[in-house]
Amino acid sequence: MKKAIAMSHPFTRRSVFSVAAAAWSGLATKMLLAESPPVIPLPPRPAERIRFGVSTYSFWQFRDGEPPNIESCINLAAEMGFDGVEILHVQMGDNQTNARLQQLKQQAFRHGLDLCGFSTHQSFVKPDEAERQKNVDHTIHCIELAYALGIPTIRVNTGRWGTSKDFDTLMANQGIEPRLPGYTDEDGFGWVIGSLEKCLKKAEECGVVLGLENHWGLGRDAAGVLRVLDALKSPWLRATLDTGNFLENQYEQYAQLAPQAVLVQAKTYHGGGKWYTLDIDYKRVAEILRAAHYSGYISLEMEGQADPAIAVPQSLKDLRAAFG
Repeated sequence: MKKAIAMSHPFTRRSVFSVAAAAWSGLATKMLLAESPPVIPLPPRPAERIRFGVSTYSFWQFRDGEPPNIESCINLAAEMGFDGVEILHVQMGDNQTNARLQQLKQQAFRHGLDLCGFSTHQSFVKPDEAERQKNVDHTIHCIELAYALGIPTIRVNTGRWGTSKDFDTLMANQGIEPRLPGYTDEDGFGWVIGSLEKCLKKAEECGVVLGLENHWGLGRDAAGVLRVLDALKSPWLRATLDTGNFLENQYEQYAQLAPQAVLVQAKTYHGGGKWYTLDIDYKRVAEILRAAHYSGYISLEMEGQADPAIAVPQSLKDLRAAFG
């Protein structure tokens, strides 16, 4: 009897699953065909949100005596109302252990500050390959330091010929110096491009963008910086735009470099500059950066001879007013 009933019953396990699948398919079809619920529109994208950092250089400016330590600069930046801090590498001193790096990172975090940049020095304009490699190794080390600190970009330089007696002489000559005898700018750019190329793998590995600054030498003008960027075409090599390092046609050069900028360093000169003073219209700078859709950090470099305790917060106030 049970056998007869089982054989005559219209449903089997397979047929039950088939019916369920068909029912679900029909329901899914109705759901797809039904009128979709209204989509809540997203608010319009806000205008580029500029944040303001301060370079630890602003509290030192290479004055006589020991520079203030990074820890005190972080505290000052928080007290003055900045959003972030850019660390000048040479200001860190000899203690660059991982323990200290992590302490700095935690100190900034507790203050609600970003560590927004790491300003480093190197020169690749050297005929000796071994010397260039030393600078490559140094740059890779700095990338690793930035990674440990959680800093997303480091400032790098092309370097210069080194034929000036000293930096004061270089500044007196508006950043222009003779080439090494027997060499050309073509040689120099080749050395710079080849050296930076060796750094890109580590930059990508650590997620740290190299920001090539308009910083004398072969990077004295926007054309020199862009020549290097165009040769390598890497997302891990962009520009650090320094508003105080273009001594002619400054606004035109800002506009050339702005689309490639990963960080902008804003110079101010309260009390007169150490080497020179530029009259920079930061409302005009803001317009140039907005046109380039720049929405990164503006890092203050107060290079005047006034007391930083007064000039640095005044510079922040002026920059905030200019950028709106």
